[in-house]
This record gives sequence, structure tokens and C-alpha cells, in this order.
Amino acid sequence: MEATSYIILIGSTLLIVSILTSYLALRIGTPLLLIFLSVGLLAGEDGIGGISFNDPDTAFLIGSMALAVILFESGLDTKFSSYRAAAWPALSLATVGVGVTTGVVGTAAHWLLDLPWIESMLVGAAVSSTDAAAVFFLLRVGGITIRDRVRSTLEIESGSNDPTAILLTIMLVEAAQHGWGTPMELGSFLVLQIVEGAALGLLGGATLAAFINNAKLDPGLSPVVTLTFALFIFAGTNVLGGSGFLAVYVAGLVAGNVKLRGAVDLRRFHSGLTWLSQIVMFVMLGLLATPREFGSIILPALGLAGLLILVARPLAVWLCLMPFRFTANETTFVAWVGLRGAVSMLLALVPVSANLPGGQIIFNTAFIVVIVSLLVQGWTIGPMARWLKLIVPPRRGPVERVELELPGDADQELVAYTVHAKSPAARGQKLPRFARPSLVIREGRVVPLHKARTLQGGDRVYLFSPPDQLPLIDKLFAGSRALDQDDREFYGDLVLNPDATVEQIAEMYGLPLSLSNATLTLRDLLRNEFGGACELGDRVRMGGVELIVRDMEDGRITSVGLALEPSAVTKPRVPLFQRPRQIWARVLSWWSRQSFRRWQRREHRRERRPAPLPPPSVSESEKEPEKQHG
Repeated sequence: MEATSYIILIGSTLLIVSILTSYLALRIGTPLLLIFLSVGLLAGEDGIGGISFNDPDTAFLIGSMALAVILFESGLDTKFSSYRAAAWPALSLATVGVGVTTGVVGTAAHWLLDLPWIESMLVGAAVSSTDAAAVFFLLRVGGITIRDRVRSTLEIESGSNDPTAILLTIMLVEAAQHGWGTPMELGSFLVLQIVEGAALGLLGGATLAAFINNAKLDPGLSPVVTLTFALFIFAGTNVLGGSGFLAVYVAGLVAGNVKLRGAVDLRRFHSGLTWLSQIVMFVMLGLLATPREFGSIILPALGLAGLLILVARPLAVWLCLMPFRFTANETTFVAWVGLRGAVSMLLALVPVSANLPGGQIIFNTAFIVVIVSLLVQGWTIGPMARWLKLIVPPRRGPVERVELELPGDADQELVAYTVHAKSPAARGQKLPRFARPSLVIREGRVVPLHKARTLQGGDRVYLFSPPDQLPLIDKLFAGSRALDQDDREFYGDLVLNPDATVEQIAEMYGLPLSLSNATLTLRDLLRNEFGGACELGDRVRMGGVELIVRDMEDGRITSVGLALEPSAVTKPRVPLFQRPRQIWARVLSWWSRQSFRRWQRREHRRERRPAPLPPPSVSESEKEPEKQHG
């Protein structure tokens, strides 16, 4: 009993320390996951805590459960609209990208760590997957507002590439222990894992949603049911031979995109549970690590970390995003946001548990790579987004909104707003019927509705609204914001009517006109250019200017911006991340310049070369003997 109390005391103390230090980390901008890892290292065998924890099997069990919880919440918070915008680029990164990264890092590990080829590829497979917890946290909590297509690509990739990396790791460990199977066996194994994982995830997510909506459960029991279902789907799929990690992510995706009873409370519960899972997983892996063993591999591991960040990840991203409409700066950002985290260390535990000769070297190497990734990439995501001009300027000021879900099947939410002093509502704009408040609180007192027709800044208003109307209501109660120079670079210098035709704009601004597009409206031109999936900031070149999607409402373009000259938003910061045609054009341009300079140097040397001397003249007396001799 006493030993149990000591274990609980130590565990809760580590969690409390992690939470308190995370508050300090937010103040100074330190990646939180690095803080959690540092707490485990300091409390571990080589740290000041001196806690001895050397049980990789238990660590893998706890880590797998925590990762399943994180992936379920990742799917729960991902909308199908994100897949419509970024499904193919994200899935190509989650499959082909993982394979390319594994090959590049594994080949380098073979030479740097002097490991056999299979164990070297295990190093590559372990660090090939981006960490869902790290990416979701830095993009959603870190205050980085980037374009939807880029954000969705990163989030979907981080949530869906774990199963690919896990499959590679399992295949390589099986090959190290029992040898390679036939191509048919390997292919059937991959197909079974992916197909069965996706199918059971779909079935499990639909079953979970139906059960939550139809069973008359106590509201406090619904979160327990979703957690239990998630773990059941994960473990059951693994037992049946599928990918449990893929299944639990798909189940969360399905459940999160249908109407769920008590959805607000469920999301709040799983968000907190995901935080707990991250802390437990990182602290536990920090306890498991033995830093005194890092000395023998520190230089090769740092070399692999640099290769991963600067070569392997950028190469994989460039190859996978080449067919899609990503700018050079967006490709650069996706390449940089390739954070490695607990998943990499968890996969590196598999060779240790399998008793491979190089298992500990693989784990230690992955641990160092994760630390470098969190230090270098995790600390610089915000500055990198600003340097690449990818921050989306807000079109309105802050909005304070609290949503309260109503019990039963009512398709309404009780929403509370704090009216901003510079909002349209506070400036006297008439409220539409669907946005009229049911209760107004001013200076702590309830104001009768007939006396509160003119709202004031600071008023607290409560109203009932369908969820799909909230974006429109936000515009009424949020503060307005004037555009500055940086905003004009993103949204354009002028505002155009999207119903104007291309021919009208070409005549007005003296632009070249394509006869096939002459009768199209600007709205149709942009939709055709981007396959109907436009978003804010999408731009099309038209002669020397750019047409930009400036405002959208319910997926429909409501205003178009005109940039009179290409801005820094479209100028590539890293010329390497361009389309092959652009790179080839730059290569040809460089080659032609070099050829011209070589020609100039040859001509210059030819001009400076002294003229040849004329042949010596021969006198008549000297010519006569020759004639006689002849």
C-alpha cells in the first residue's frame, strides 16, 4: 500500500511540475512538448530525481494507449471540408513522403552509425512520421493563422502518417527477426492493414455516433463511452490484423463530422484527455531515456537530425506537393513544419522490445533527433511563417463568443457574445431577425430588450442560433479592423466586384485578354483555376497584376482583390521549392548567362591578343639563287 502511494505521489508530482512549467513556457515561447520531455529527463535515472525506469514494454503499452487517444481526438476535430481542400497532398505526404524520408535517413544511418541495412532503415522509419500532438498544438494553440489549404495539409498528414510509419517499422522488425517474405506476402500485409483499419474505423465511428445519439445516457457518462469505444476500436483492429492507429483516427473523423448529442462537452473532455496523454507520454519517455549513453552516438545523431530537417523532409515534401497548386513559400513552410515527437520515440522502442542488437542505438538516435526537431523547428514555426509571408491578416477584430449546447435534439445553440466597442452592432447597425438577443446584460444588470435595441460596447448578449449562422453573427459583434500595408500585400490594393467579367477588367486596366476567358466573371475565373475549391488568398496572374480571393461567404466568393504588382507574398524565399518548369527555366537562364559571360571573356582575350607579325619580305637577290637552283 505504501509503495503504491509513493508511485501515485511521484506520478502526480511530475504531472503538476509539467503543468506549472508549461505556463512559464508559454510566456517565453518554449515548445511545451520539449518542456514535458525535459521534466522526464530531469526526474530520470541520470537527472536530479534519480528515478530508475527501464521497462520498454510498459512504456510502449502506455504510449500506444496515449497515442490512440491523441489520434482519436485529432480525427474528432478534423472536418471533412479540410479533406476536400487538402486530402490528396496530405495523403501523398503520409505515404510517399514517409517512404522517401525513410530511405534517405536510413541510407545515411547505415554509414554514420555503422548499422546493418535493416536496422538503419528502422532508424529512418522511426523518424519518418511527423508528430500529430506537436503539429496540432503548434498550429491550433500557438496562434499561427495560415491559409486553410496549408494548415489542413499539415494536420491531415500528421494524423494519417503514423499508420504508414508503424507498418514500415513492423515490417522491418519482422524482416530482421525472420527474414523478408515474398512480395505477395508483403503486399497482402500492407493491404490488410490499411483496408481493414479504414473499414473498421468507419464502422466503429458510425456505431459510436449512433450509440451516443440514441442511447439515453447520463451526460457525464458520454465521454467515458467515447473513450472506451476509441480504445476498443484500436485494440480490436490490431487483434484482427488491421492498423489500429488508422482505425481509431478514422473513427474519430467519422464521429466528429456528424451531429453528436453533447458534442461540445465531448470535445472539451477529449481535448483535456489529449493534454494528459501528451504529458504522460513525453514524461514517461524522458524517464526511459539514459543520457549518459548518448555520448557515443551524439555526432552521428546530430548529423542525421540535420539531414532530416534540411534534406530528407524538404525532398519528400517537394516531390509529393509538386503536382498540386502550392506556392514555393507554402512548400517551404510544409517542409519546415515536420516536427518529430513521441511517435518517433515510441516506434524506436519496437526494436528494443524485439531485442534487436542495435535496438538501444536506434532509440537513443531517435531521441536525439526528436530533441533537435523540437528545439530547431518547434521554436521557429511562428517566425518562419512570418518570414515566408504566410500569416493570414484578420479581416475583423477580436470576437468573444461562448457556445452552450442545448439538451435534446434542438438544432439550436445558446451563444453569448461580448459586444466589441467598434463592432457594427455597437455602431447602430440593425440586427437581422436571426441575430436578435434574448437577453442583454449591461454593467452587471439585466436590461429589458425594448431598452437595449441600441447595443453598446461591453454589453453581454445571449441569443439562440443555428450553428451554421454563427460566422455571420460573429461579424456583427466583432470589432472592425482597418487594413495596413501588410494586409494589402495579402488581399490586394483594390476591391473588385466578383460579377465583373474578365473583358471588363482587361479593358479598364489595359491588361492582356484571353478570348476563351473573356466572358467569364472573376468569380468563375478563380473557381475554374482552383477546381472550385477556392479559399482566401488564392491568386491568379493576369498580365502584370494579380487577382486575389478577398472575401468568401458560405464557400462563395463575395469580393476580389487586385494587386497592381506582385507582392512579397508570391515571391519565393527559397528558390529550390518551385515547380520543375520554374527550376528548369532558372537553370537555363543561369546557363545562358554563364555562356554569355564566357563568350565575353573569350572576345575580350581575343581583342587584347597582339596582332600577328607580317611574314618577312624577301629581296630580289635572295630570290634569284632559288630560281637558279630550281
